[in-house]
Amino acid sequence: MKVYHGSYIKIEKIELTKCLPQKDFGQGFYVTKFRHHAENWAKVIGKKHNTKGFVTEFDYTESPFAQSICKIKHFDDYNEEWLDFVVANRQNEEKKTTHHFDIVEGPVADDKVQNRIRDYTSGIISKQDFLKELIYHEKTHQICFCTKVSLQLLKNTDKMRVSKFAHISEPIVENLVTDFNLDEKTAADKLFSSDTFSKLADTSNLLCEKDWTETYNLLLNELKLTPPTQNSPN
Repeated sequence: MKVYHGSYIKIEKIELTKCLPQKDFGQGFYVTKFRHHAENWAKVIGKKHNTKGFVTEFDYTESPFAQSICKIKHFDDYNEEWLDFVVANRQNEEKKTTHHFDIVEGPVADDKVQNRIRDYTSGIISKQDFLKELIYHEKTHQICFCTKVSLQLLKNTDKMRVSKFAHISEPIVENLVTDFNLDEKTAADKLFSSDTFSKLADTSNLLCEKDWTETYNLLLNELKLTPPTQNSPN
């Protein structure tokens, strides 16, 4: 399954210790199968951090092997069990683990739902009435990877692409370093977060089969960069 994580930065390494507690399914790394939801969140969180926001794509391996190494909890929809589970995690003042699942999958308590959860926990609305409201709520989805073991089932698609197109990406990064005096990480970030790299990864346009210099020139054009040799007077 293709899943997506929206953030203000590109995700290179997942560190569970940096993930915030008191989320819907507890502390963990969250993704969704709905790319547009990840894109919307990336814009929101990116604006707060003065970045354009990034969406990182992953492959989530769903297989008997996954079931054998991970304890997985799946909520098919908003229901009483889901509500009790979310409330327990969001009201977890001690910020300790409230469950022992490696992976939890189910609907999202977005802003509107969170507000009604507060109404429910404050006694303003009954559980039954709240659950009736959720029947008409927009379809949402999230998966929380709670343990290091669970992360073995999540593969960064961008890193897979980097390896696949190494014969093109490596000389491009090297030339960005030498032509514009960049460090390797900055040069790599410019390439892998660009629209040009997205075109390169789309094998239908055959760009990956052409000489790397063609991709490099497209990237320079996108980034509005001019190689030093072209800056020199004739």
